Amino acid sequence: MINKTYPIAEKLLNTGLNLSSKLLNLLTTEAESLKQQTDSTVISNIAHNKKETVSQLDLFSKKMSQVLATEKLQMSPSGIEEYFKKAKSVNLNISRSTTLWQEILSISRQCKLLNEKNGASINLLAQHTHRSLQIIKGKSQQATTYGRDGSTYSERLSNTLISV
Repeated sequence: MINKTYPIAEKLLNTGLNLSSKLLNLLTTEAESLKQQTDSTVISNIAHNKKETVSQLDLFSKKMSQVLATEKLQMSPSGIEEYFKKAKSVNLNISRSTTLWQEILSISRQCKLLNEKNGASINLLAQHTHRSLQIIKGKSQQATTYGRDGSTYSERLSNTLISV
């Protein structure tokens, strides 16, 4: 059966690499846009494109799972490695596929790091925006205070500095 599924797996891995590279490019563009404080519509468009790409990656993963299931393997790094071993045992050339897989793993690690950095940047920007709105509304800059028992509470009353 692996003789029939292996060419499909190789095509899927090529697709997976292309999609992973596309996601990395989107994350890189997002990081640069966040640094340059680009218009929010640009970042929104990037987020939309990321969502589409991740959806396509999810489809890639499902299709790859189906291929691996033909050999009773799970969609995991160890499942892929086992699939390659089985392919090699029937004299299939696995060099291209293993290279594609290693590149997918490498790009995925880069994507994870960039996504975490971008998320932290967005979170920081959101905190600054929230703090600015609190100042405009006349609320204390300290978001939380502590009572004698250690419980926290926020200031409820404020004087609005301006109204919009």
